[in-house]
Amino acid sequence: MTLAKINSILPGQTIGIIGGGQLGKMMTLAAKAMGFSVVVLDPVPNCPCGQVTDEQIVGAYDDLQAIKLLAEKSDVITYEFENIDAPTLEWLTKNAYVPQGTQILKITQDRIQEKTAIEAAGVEVAPYKIIKNAEDLSSSLNQIGMPAVLKTARGGYDGKGQVVIKHSEEKSEARKLLDHGHCVLEKWIPFQKEISVIITRNSNGDTAVFPVAENEHQNNILHQTIVPARISQQVEQKANEVAIQLAEAFNLVGTLAVEMFVTNEDKIYINELAPRPHNSGHYSIEACETSQFEQHIRAVANWPLARTDLLKPVLMVNVLGQHQEMLLEKIPQLKDWKIHLYGKHEAKHNRKMGHVTLLRNTVDEAIEEAKASGIWTQAEAKVGS
Repeated sequence: MTLAKINSILPGQTIGIIGGGQLGKMMTLAAKAMGFSVVVLDPVPNCPCGQVTDEQIVGAYDDLQAIKLLAEKSDVITYEFENIDAPTLEWLTKNAYVPQGTQILKITQDRIQEKTAIEAAGVEVAPYKIIKNAEDLSSSLNQIGMPAVLKTARGGYDGKGQVVIKHSEEKSEARKLLDHGHCVLEKWIPFQKEISVIITRNSNGDTAVFPVAENEHQNNILHQTIVPARISQQVEQKANEVAIQLAEAFNLVGTLAVEMFVTNEDKIYINELAPRPHNSGHYSIEACETSQFEQHIRAVANWPLARTDLLKPVLMVNVLGQHQEMLLEKIPQLKDWKIHLYGKHEAKHNRKMGHVTLLRNTVDEAIEEAKASGIWTQAEAKVGS
């Protein structure tokens, strides 16, 4: 079947989603607004996505009976996270319509494959070594030097599954990661900015890029996203170019988030990829002509992609478990704040519970207003006391 002959999924048909977290929830809200029915598969009853779908199938991601039921009920299937059981996805691609396929998922599930694929596409990553045992770690540290970052090849998110090695005595802590399998040792890149580009592509090969986002992390978890990113025009152009280059190389269908480091010399290194809507793209719900979630649904349904122009400077700030109570207390004071809470049942420390979006005349104005609210500084001080 050639790309040009792939039919579109139309309103009234059903989109199946694997994964019931906040990304699935926001996908669903976009899909419902466009006239689709939605079914989600997730093991947790009344998960965030299940709260807004037409139906939830409660089952494990490797439960073949649950997977078959999802396939029976869906005209097209997508996913909200990359750690999907590989045999499950293989079965789906042979027995249901999964336009995103398996290639990009397999690439992004394994950091070794991911880095190899990025380099094969002609895009640069930070210098790295594959680590299989403690001897590899010692010899590779001698070659790469310290500081360096050891990351598990598979799994790991929001800072989990990685250790920064600044001194020789920290090697013993890092070695524990090898208990989980092969790892990747990356040279520490002194960067001035972390940025991300979210790119979407449909089955006909139409591509759209969202405005470059500037990301700030705390404790390896995304804290806030600033758009437009405070970078040079040359860096912005290069960031968009490499995102398009990767999307074309991977024959992308759906959404790809490309996380990058920008050095003081304006050099770009790719950090990580995510084949789905991304936390750093949440600002697009209010601040862009089209949100990343609507665009993703358009892509997997093979609709024409829509414009992604930025409507106004914007700040997105994550609400973690320790922030939620103070946010709720301050809601009467938060004029013109766009508040999104995901409907998770328990507000755990460092768990993403929601986000807020501030559209202002300048990003500096938005940043200062968020700081002045005290929601994040006071909550973190309370946790540390």
